[in-house]
Amino acid sequence: MLKAGGLAVAGAATGAGTAAAQPSSKPAQYDAVVVGAGFAGAIAARQLRAAGLSTLVLEARNRIGGRTWSDTFAGQRIELGGQYVSPQQQLVMAELQRYNIATSTGMAATQAIMPAAGGFSTFTIEEMATRQGALLERFFAGTRDYFPAPHDPMLRRSMVEQIDGFTLKDRLDQLGFTPEERSWLSGTTAGQSGGSSSYGAMTSLMQWWALAGYNASSWYEAQSQQVSTGMSSLVRAILTEAGADVRLGTPVTAISEGSGQVTVTTRSGTRVIAKTVVVAVPVNLWSTISFSPGLPAVQATAAAQGVGVRNCRKLWLHVRGLSQPVIANGAEGDTFMAVVSNSQTADGGQLMFAINNLPALDVTSYSAVNAAVQQVLPGTTLVGYRAQDWGADAYSRGGWALRRPGQLTAQLYSVQQPHGRLAFATSDIASGWAGFVEGALESGFRAATQAIAIAH
Repeated sequence: MLKAGGLAVAGAATGAGTAAAQPSSKPAQYDAVVVGAGFAGAIAARQLRAAGLSTLVLEARNRIGGRTWSDTFAGQRIELGGQYVSPQQQLVMAELQRYNIATSTGMAATQAIMPAAGGFSTFTIEEMATRQGALLERFFAGTRDYFPAPHDPMLRRSMVEQIDGFTLKDRLDQLGFTPEERSWLSGTTAGQSGGSSSYGAMTSLMQWWALAGYNASSWYEAQSQQVSTGMSSLVRAILTEAGADVRLGTPVTAISEGSGQVTVTTRSGTRVIAKTVVVAVPVNLWSTISFSPGLPAVQATAAAQGVGVRNCRKLWLHVRGLSQPVIANGAEGDTFMAVVSNSQTADGGQLMFAINNLPALDVTSYSAVNAAVQQVLPGTTLVGYRAQDWGADAYSRGGWALRRPGQLTAQLYSVQQPHGRLAFATSDIASGWAGFVEGALESGFRAATQAIAIAH
């Protein structure tokens, strides 16, 4: 085993790897195998090891973190995936406290750039928050009736079933917003669901609203704090405490169960035998693994439908020419859902992050990215950028989770249940903060409890 920052890791950067990653006629044996080294898999591994189970973590990528990814750009730390944590997210806060990791905030924007007829207009942050906040309150009116206990979204199942088939577009249409009002909301409804308000379920954003505290100020607050040393530092701390064996660059292609054990096969042909397996990869990836016997109907349906938003590109922009930090919101159909100032660069410019859904942006083209930036921030200079296309990522096939119409009532809580000797862990199937690190932690804890019971 190689040691990387205190974390036991096997496998070469290409995934071809060490002797431990080569095919063997005699499969290695563990009490438990965790497939995926994101937050859900890391928590599951820690809990399995704490229960005394020998545990192997198999990660397809050459890094840990899953749909979170801390890296550097323009001399600063950036988050290419999930970025925010919130005081309302108790599991995340407990983990940060456990490892003595602080949170921080980015630059406080003083100017808002919002959609207007023929382009964009500027407002103070206070003006934007007041106007958009009132629209959000109107959009989410009645949420408390449907989700009085947002961590248990099925508490009032009969009521939720009546609206779970509605899209976010249905809700926008129902309320009869003026074109300008709609443009101030549709960047959120379309952006969060992958580019079109007709993709995402109204109940999904309503539950987020409830989890955040049922008001606009807490909604904004839930998107304000970052892990000071990067998301990857937290997942690494969890895995280091776990002390599990971790093999990077090791995609899993098959999981078969029989004779009271599970056999996991990797792309290289390596086989591992375990008493139990935690499948800790996004729902969008379940169809890439050959399960024998096959998945139950609810898991198979979720895999076919997908949960992670398909159209999701995150960019970090090094921009010069802005006089103050800004937050820019696009409307549905605009290239960027959001462009947000995060920090100042050494050359007096700003480091900003941006989210693109539909229309799809060619993130390999500087001219295309620069043209998109000029639409929102005319006259600025794009010094450079870094981008991650999560929909094109072979090991995520999408970004954050946002349920589609009908998925909540048709699949939760059945999709969380173990199948034979398999347990499932991913933010995509969380009861609470689905689509967030908090949801991954919730799911990881649950799956670990299920797997421990199976192994014993």
